[in-house]
Amino acid sequence: MARRVFLHIGAPKTGSTYVQNVLWSNSGALKRAGILLPGSATQQDQAMTDLRAVSWRDPAATWTWDHLATRAARWPGDVIISNEALGGATAEQAARAVSAFEPAEVHIVVATRDLWRTFPSMWQQSIRSRNIWTFSSFVTAVEQGKFETFWEMHTGNRMLRRWGDLVPAERRHLITVPPAGVPHDTLWNRFAGVFGIPAGVCELAGPAANSSLGAAEIEVLRRVNQALGDRYPHRTPYQRVVQRHLVNAVLKQGGNELRFGVGMERAEWVADLAEQQIKELSEYPCEVVGDLAELRPVGMKQVPTPDELDDGAVLKAAIEAIIGMLGHADELSRQVDHSYQARLVRLRGRVRRGLRG
Repeated sequence: MARRVFLHIGAPKTGSTYVQNVLWSNSGALKRAGILLPGSATQQDQAMTDLRAVSWRDPAATWTWDHLATRAARWPGDVIISNEALGGATAEQAARAVSAFEPAEVHIVVATRDLWRTFPSMWQQSIRSRNIWTFSSFVTAVEQGKFETFWEMHTGNRMLRRWGDLVPAERRHLITVPPAGVPHDTLWNRFAGVFGIPAGVCELAGPAANSSLGAAEIEVLRRVNQALGDRYPHRTPYQRVVQRHLVNAVLKQGGNELRFGVGMERAEWVADLAEQQIKELSEYPCEVVGDLAELRPVGMKQVPTPDELDDGAVLKAAIEAIIGMLGHADELSRQVDHSYQARLVRLRGRVRRGLRG
């Protein structure tokens, strides 16, 4: 039976890709240190979609939450499960998730960052998940209380209430994302301290390559999503085609020079929300790793939004994307040709050896 199970449930856009890259790239060393990551990152994601019973679960998925729990139960040491989409589970699903690992000592780990950075990051992530709404319509929906999913999945307050209340206070951990400019391993060290990972066990690479797109590039993607209609309607085929061949291979490799964010006309609203968030979290019994003051926005300044771009800027980014796609297609063709030639050489060798035999 597992001794302790750490459920890292979110939030998205809080450095989770970086943390997960370190975890999975060091899974062997962690296992030797007595810490198991059951399954693979993909299988843990499949278990998450089973737990949440989402409509976009991959029909080919085989791992369930119970399967994940069974694997964990066979391990005598500590277990880490990390998937930032777990935070979107309902109260009933969260209760099922925790109970599946009992009587092991279950810990809930939540990361949170300041809202000034969260708003543009979350909207961009939604576009990269096939949504088509504009940035201004997204922020307006949140402001008017018409998009509660944002608060449910992207702030530590509500996730801790749904998940943290299921375990004793000493097993609730809130990690704040440090501001820009600090050493890139600061966030990892905070997670490692919670997980109980000894120093030196994991080799750290640079920051995770889950890079943000610029205003023009993300607007190109949003318009592509609009034009797709009912093609690649679900998460898995969209990731295999659009995310892989357009976002990762092309758009992320572009200039992405024009940063975007919330306009200064909403700066006071965001600052007030931050103070409310800090107050609620300071009153919630849990371990805070970092500093709640890091949830106060800093460096707020006027920046454009993708909605304000003229069509010329979007057209330029789209043309660059087409050029990038041509290069990507050419490279794929070269890989196919090389693979074909290599197989042909091997086949001819087997034929010659057969004839000699």
